[in-house]
Amino acid sequence: MGGRLDGKVALVTGAARGQGKSHCIRLAEEGASIIAVDLLAQIDTVRYPLGSEEDLADTVAQVEGTGQKIIATKADVRERDQLRAAVEEGVAAFGGLHVVCANAGILPIKEHVAQAFVDAMDVDFGGVLNTVAVTLPHLGEGASIVLTGSTAGLMPNTVNNPALGPGGVGYGLAKTFIAQYTEALALQLAPQMIRVNAVHPTNCNTNLLHNDDLYKVFRPDLEDPTTDDVMPAFNVFQALPIPYVEPRDISNAVLWLASDEARYVTGINLRIDGGSLIKWPTGPQG
Repeated sequence: MGGRLDGKVALVTGAARGQGKSHCIRLAEEGASIIAVDLLAQIDTVRYPLGSEEDLADTVAQVEGTGQKIIATKADVRERDQLRAAVEEGVAAFGGLHVVCANAGILPIKEHVAQAFVDAMDVDFGGVLNTVAVTLPHLGEGASIVLTGSTAGLMPNTVNNPALGPGGVGYGLAKTFIAQYTEALALQLAPQMIRVNAVHPTNCNTNLLHNDDLYKVFRPDLEDPTTDDVMPAFNVFQALPIPYVEPRDISNAVLWLASDEARYVTGINLRIDGGSLIKWPTGPQG
């Protein structure tokens, strides 16, 4: 039985695919109306497929299949005006906003060019800043902001691994900033009884993990590594004997942080990482 978010309205960025799609569905299962936002276009430095119109339509269908309402909008988290317009449309339709999931993220390692660093920072951290900025005026007592970081951002040498190139550095730096930003923002919003937390996944079963470029990072000894080729390397990354977590594992953590069950939880950097950080406290290259 659901109901932990009955009467609540939740914004999810990066809602067409991966973790964002999963968050939309999971929060809807527990009673939330959903404001879903996605770019619905490729970014030149990202090789793997980003969310499409068809993907977002599937998110809409799955949320509606739970019996909940959803407004899905094309918007770029790098463009504050676009994001603000999407949020205001959803708030006007649903009458409020209670949960913010700043989830949109990319890992551009197609080419080792400086633009990949810029794109990663703009989406992965700039998008978080923009999401908070446009939603804060709509949030009141009891609201919950959940940011998507990464366990990689908690590992010291994430920002100096040459195998990931400038895009990987941008990704790691953005996720490092999210961990610090979570605690600082939580202190600023605590007097208003607005909570701020972050989830930090390990490798997650999405397109960001399953693509040719990242496979080659895990298996540089092979010209065209397959999924079977990288599975042993994936398993080494976690302390638990698993290759990765599923998007729904992250969604369950987001749900808890969004719910009243976590009403006094704020400023937390919650790892859903299969023990990867305790296995590699200084990073896999350390």
